Amino acid sequence: MRRPETPPSPAADSVDSAAPAASLPRRRRRRRAIALAAGVLIVGLVATGLVAVAQLQGNVTTAPIRASVGGQDDPVEDEPATGAVNILLLGSDARALASDEFGDDDGTQRSDAMVLAHIADDNSRIDAVQLPRDTLMDLPACDDTGRGSSRGGSGMLNSALNLGPACSVAAVEKLTGVRIDHFVQMDFEGFIGMVDALGGIDVCLPEPLQDGHARLDLPAGPQSVDGAQALALARTRHALAEESDIARLGHQQMVLSAIVQKATKSDVLVRPDRLYAFLDAATSSMTVDPGLGALTDLAGLAARLARVPLSDVTFLTMPWTPAPQDRNRVVPAADATVVFQAIRDDVPIELAADAPPAEEEVPDAAVRATPLTVSNGAGVGGLAGRVADDVRALGYTVQGLSNAERTETTVIVAGEDAEAQATAASLVVDLGGGIEVRTGSGSGVQLVLGADFPDRAAEVHVPPRPVDAVSRSADTDLCAA
Repeated sequence: MRRPETPPSPAADSVDSAAPAASLPRRRRRRRAIALAAGVLIVGLVATGLVAVAQLQGNVTTAPIRASVGGQDDPVEDEPATGAVNILLLGSDARALASDEFGDDDGTQRSDAMVLAHIADDNSRIDAVQLPRDTLMDLPACDDTGRGSSRGGSGMLNSALNLGPACSVAAVEKLTGVRIDHFVQMDFEGFIGMVDALGGIDVCLPEPLQDGHARLDLPAGPQSVDGAQALALARTRHALAEESDIARLGHQQMVLSAIVQKATKSDVLVRPDRLYAFLDAATSSMTVDPGLGALTDLAGLAARLARVPLSDVTFLTMPWTPAPQDRNRVVPAADATVVFQAIRDDVPIELAADAPPAEEEVPDAAVRATPLTVSNGAGVGGLAGRVADDVRALGYTVQGLSNAERTETTVIVAGEDAEAQATAASLVVDLGGGIEVRTGSGSGVQLVLGADFPDRAAEVHVPPRPVDAVSRSADTDLCAA
């Protein structure tokens, strides 16, 4: 017999119905606590990020990119440059550092390394041209940049930095004819810290290197080096047979390639701690022009760099030849003119090692084969030799060099015959126009360089051709010769 169901008691009903009602405030309180904790965490992360950004921004030091002229500063655009961009990278050997490991501070600085980096307009490539610090040139006058002023004159390219980065910019622009849009200067400690923040870099040496002056002792073969070792490897002279500035440029190419490879292949860009350490090390010892003074400017530049494949990042040394006045120093070779012209035109630099065998060209008998003499009337040491190399690169036949009486204006003296006149007319065009042609006796052509010629050098347009230069792409196997 089925027992009748007992209706629930009011007390039982009140207990069951009261349980959810009592837990509801607790759940709401728990949700509020979670939301509050999340909010505090988000605010904390944002605040930490803002502090980090403020810290990094505070690290950046700026300096003028142009020396003042007559008390007026050359205007610098606030917006980052668009299109093709040319950046001068300066490694300073200043000893005004936290550590005295590199010697006593004597208040001077020079460019221990100089790289002219060209970013193509379409971000398809980066050409990084190393400029030998021992390059002799006619340095331009440089007005006060906060470190003094100079009337210019013959000297080594690296000495311009002693008067500030603006003077280095002016010297490189005069040497290359390339307009510099930005500069980045870094000292020894900044370089060491940057490499250490990457966790070191991988290099490969064909033979062991020892240099007591640079505190370098590395075995042959592939290996990982820290920041101090990487700096010593890039700077060593005494470990090399030639003990010259030129000899060490190959090691600098390897070190630069290793840094680019490590920065792009490691997790430094996705690990906040590593990214901050890398940026903090880089910006702590960095001086830039006002156009790169904000972190957003540097981030925009970094974004452009990141778009370029490693295979299209090329390091090459400026083609050089021993200086006529000092065989222990160098001057640009004829191929350097082709390299700088390619940068100005924003076209790829064709390397002889990569070029197919070229068909031998027959020069125009009426123009290119006419004997040409280059005479130095500018009073600038070695100018006639350098210009002769450039003119040969244009296809002309240079039969000799000479000195001439000092003159302010460049002129061309051509014989009365049609061949000489045709050569003179062609040369005027190739040298940028505006050069007076005078008719003289004889049958040859004489190019007399005046004091105005160094300022005209950028107007000379050299056609592209394969150049012979020490080079490597950033994706090259580090153990490849």
